[in-house]
Amino acid sequence: MLETAHHSESDKKHILVEVEKAIDEIRPHLLTDGGDIELVEITEDHVVIIKWKGNCEHCVMSSMTMKAGIEHNIKSRVPIIKKVVAINGIEG
Repeated sequence: MLETAHHSESDKKHILVEVEKAIDEIRPHLLTDGGDIELVEITEDHVVIIKWKGNCEHCVMSSMTMKAGIEHNIKSRVPIIKKVVAINGIEG
């Protein structure tokens, strides 16, 4: 399910590992507030799709957390990623 376009399987695995590392870097901050995120998919056009879990799902600050924390961290580590979107939660 986790795929990226025009990349070898090795490249796709590297992108996946780096995205997961970026998420793991921010995860402790989310867990502190009773929340978490789950990586759902990396689309062929390099969009990371996440799912909010716990308190993050209903938090009014989730859009700020997405842009300032999660998306920034992922794009810094994996520049090929274009954006990060959530499949649930409160839209900002």
